[in-house]
Amino acid sequence: MRLSDFDYELPEELIATHPVEKRDHSKLMVVNKANRKFEHKHFYDIIDYLKKGELLVLNSTKVYPARLHAIKDRTDARVELFLLRELSDNLWEVMVKPARKVRIGNKLNISDTLQCDVIDNTVSGGRVVRFKNATQEEIYKVIDEIGESPLPPYIKRDPIEDDKTNYQTVYAESRGAVAAPTAGLHFTPELLEKIKEKGVEIASIVLHISLGTFNPVTVEDLSRHRMHSEYYEVSPQVALKINEVKEKGKRVIAVGTSVVRALETVTVSGFQVSPRRGWTDKYIHPPYDFKMVDAMITNFHQPKSTLMTQVAAFSDLELIQAAYKEAIEKKYRFYSYGDAMFIE
Repeated sequence: MRLSDFDYELPEELIATHPVEKRDHSKLMVVNKANRKFEHKHFYDIIDYLKKGELLVLNSTKVYPARLHAIKDRTDARVELFLLRELSDNLWEVMVKPARKVRIGNKLNISDTLQCDVIDNTVSGGRVVRFKNATQEEIYKVIDEIGESPLPPYIKRDPIEDDKTNYQTVYAESRGAVAAPTAGLHFTPELLEKIKEKGVEIASIVLHISLGTFNPVTVEDLSRHRMHSEYYEVSPQVALKINEVKEKGKRVIAVGTSVVRALETVTVSGFQVSPRRGWTDKYIHPPYDFKMVDAMITNFHQPKSTLMTQVAAFSDLELIQAAYKEAIEKKYRFYSYGDAMFIE
C-alpha cells in the first residue's frame, strides 16, 4: 500500500475544537470487521459491546501543560517553549518559537522564580535547556501553574484553563505525555464503574505520547517511515493479567492506538506478553499480523497519519475508508476532541 491510499477530504467544520459537554455523550461508530457493517451509537453504549471476562487496557499517561512563554534576557524578546521531555534533573529537550531567536548561551526568564539556559541544539531543530536553581518539584509546580495545555496543531485556538482538565483522561496518573491518549477522553468514572460491574476487567499500561504523533507520513513507501521513540511501561501484574485473559480465549480490548503499540511491542512468542519498560519506535501499518489486540477503541484520525495507517492495519483499508466516508456524511466530529470508533 502507498501513502496516497490513506488520504481523504475532511470539511474543516468537522474538526472538533472543543469537547462535547459530557465525555461519554460523544458519538460512537461500531465497526464490525466480520459482517462489514456499521452501527451508530453514543459512547456510553460501549458497555453493550463488552463481555464478562474481557480485558479493557487503558493508557494512564498524564499530559502536562507543556507550553510555556519566556522572555530572553537582555533583549526582552518573547519566545515560546514547548517542553518535549525531561532528559535528567533540570535538563529538558524543548521546541522553541521563533527558533531563529533562540541560540546556545541565551538565558530565558519564564517566571519570577524559574529561568533556564540554552545549552545545546538537537538534530530535530529543538533545543536543550537547563533550568537554574530549582528542584524538579519546583519546576513542575511552575509548569502546572503557568503552563498551557499542548493542544494539537489542528485546533486553531489558544488553550484555555478548561483544556487542562478536558485534554486529560479521568484515569491519568503518570506524568510524561505532551499529547493525550484521545480514545480514553470519552470515559467517565461512572462508565468505568459500570464496565467493572459487568465483569469486564480493566488494566493500565503507560505510553508517554510525544509530538511525533502529529507528524504526517511523508514517504509513499510506508515501510520507510520512521517513528519517534516513546517511553512505555507494562508492569508484571498487567502482563500476567493479559496472558491469563488470552489463555481463557477472551478478548483484549485496547483503548487507543498508543495501547496497541505498547502491547504489540511487548508481545513475545505465541500470544503472550512480557513485562517490560523502555522506548518503542514500533510503526504498525498494513499488512500487519496483530498478536495481542482483539478489538480497539479509537478516534477518527488525520489523513496520511501513522494513527490512520495503524487503524487500517487492524481492520482493512477499504472498510476504514468506507467508515470515514460515512462518518463525514453523518457529521461525526474528527480528531482529538472528536467522536469515537469501536472496531471489533
